[in-house]
Amino acid sequence: DAVDPDTVRQVLDGEAPAVAHLVRLAGAIRDFPRHLSIHPGGFLLGHEPVHDLVPIENAAMPDRTVIQWDKEDLEDLGLFKVDLLGLGALTQLDLSFEMLEKHYGRTLSMAEIPEGDGATYDMICRGDTVGVFQIESRAQMAMLPRLRPRSYYDLVIEVSIVRPGPITGGMVHPYLRRRSGEEEVEYPHPCLEPVLAKTKGVPLFQEQVMQLAMVAADYTPGEADQLRRDMAAWRRSGRIERHRKRLVGRMTAKGIAPEFAERVFDQIRGFGEYGFPESHAASFALIAYATSWLRCHYPDVFTCALLNAQPMGFYAPATIVDDARRHGVDVRPVDVIRSGWHCTLEPADGAPSPPARGPVAGGSAGSARPPGFAVRMGLRYVKGLSESRDWARIEAARGRAPFDSVADFVARTGLDERSAGRLAEAGALAGLEERRRDALWQVRGLVRALAPVLPAGAARDATPAFDDLDLGETIAWDYRISAHSPRGHPLAALRAQLRARRLPDARAVSAMRDGRKTRYAGLVICRQRPGTAGGVVFMTLEDETGFVNLVVWSRVFDAHALIARTASFLGVTGTVQRAGGVVHLVADTLWRPELDTGPNAVGSRDFH
Repeated sequence: DAVDPDTVRQVLDGEAPAVAHLVRLAGAIRDFPRHLSIHPGGFLLGHEPVHDLVPIENAAMPDRTVIQWDKEDLEDLGLFKVDLLGLGALTQLDLSFEMLEKHYGRTLSMAEIPEGDGATYDMICRGDTVGVFQIESRAQMAMLPRLRPRSYYDLVIEVSIVRPGPITGGMVHPYLRRRSGEEEVEYPHPCLEPVLAKTKGVPLFQEQVMQLAMVAADYTPGEADQLRRDMAAWRRSGRIERHRKRLVGRMTAKGIAPEFAERVFDQIRGFGEYGFPESHAASFALIAYATSWLRCHYPDVFTCALLNAQPMGFYAPATIVDDARRHGVDVRPVDVIRSGWHCTLEPADGAPSPPARGPVAGGSAGSARPPGFAVRMGLRYVKGLSESRDWARIEAARGRAPFDSVADFVARTGLDERSAGRLAEAGALAGLEERRRDALWQVRGLVRALAPVLPAGAARDATPAFDDLDLGETIAWDYRISAHSPRGHPLAALRAQLRARRLPDARAVSAMRDGRKTRYAGLVICRQRPGTAGGVVFMTLEDETGFVNLVVWSRVFDAHALIARTASFLGVTGTVQRAGGVVHLVADTLWRPELDTGPNAVGSRDFH
């Protein structure tokens, strides 16, 4: 987002001319898009060379080009544009099937995954879907315990219902009430029953909107296609408004209630922002079920493949790792002796006992089968390490003979001081030197000693007596170098301090009764401000036991704008809200927790 003027005034002298000018400039671009995004999988076809039709520039990726015009302009000009979706979830599934065959001897494809698996749907209904394609977002997790999908078509609806189209059109709550039996299924007119029967009288899909226009408002196929085009461009062109009178008038003339006709029109406008065709939702639901099944029955395979398919999805790798550990998956740190470039599976025998399997905050519970393998983190997760330069050297040296000491590792890999130092800081040399500070001291001295510009004996000084890292320092070093820690959550080392200040963990908050006032402190992993939420900000906080979902009203957010936007470790005072199996903490105030020592700053994924 653009810099908040109020935030600028809080941290700088608001009376200074330069600051006042900065505030004016920030206000001018506030709420503008961060950037113009590039569709990574689109292409344009022309009857002659495309560069004769539109301006083209080089993209950041080698051998790629970008058409400079907006996609809507291309359609208005009648140029043939094709969009292709590049889904990281398909990469994840492909990697998962390879691991299943290699480590479990089970050959599967998407078409062969068992249908209607009860344990998988139980997991989905709990909202235990971190890392699952399409149904892992905060809004989807909140919807899952209410809609309670028990079949493939239920997932088709789940994928589609948490979208601006149905939300703006006021269709979500009527559908949920009818599904639960709280409201009778009714059709505004008998002619609409064939169109709306499968969604209980409520239009949820783009195809239904088009059919409604044809059946209820007597649109011709040509008029319906023009409606589709105007729907897609309504925010930019405003052309959708010319359909209001025709749609609403023709529907009411057939005896359809004006309120329903207006809601249908509002939904059509919402679909212009983002609504799903049923065919699209059906494809996504298939992938959602496949990834859910893997998460339920093979959480080790699911986690390893998900980490290797990054960047993708809703959560940062740290959250994926912590959630896997809460589900009994043994996640092991990077290690130059055992790690590949990517994450791998290795036998779990002899590993420390996994955490107790059972419900955790956020609806999580144990998987349907114990994980058979441990996940070994790949060296790709060490910041600044190069696959072509550093990993290639490590792999080649290790292929000749195992490393037997830090000196042997440094000498045979020839890594520079920066790369070798990062591996030491990440704890990747623990199999050669358990003490991380000692390893860091050694590699720096050894690398410098091997450099021809320094005397040969420059690194032979005695290693100082370094203190061991405590748990908090160990986790902090992990996060600084690899943005995650298989050894623990940043707040685990601070739990005694938090408990002394009577701050509960996420598991305790999730068990509190509705209406209870409480205080809580956690790491911010996500911020969302949907356009359909009337300014409400949704935040997800995390600790070692799970998640706490915050609802922050616009007045509360504005009153604490600085820390609400920037704090990575946040305290909240609010009221527990329980409804339909979903627990939220409605914030009254936000504050910075004051501890003797605090966690290092961690990044959040913000969608606002």
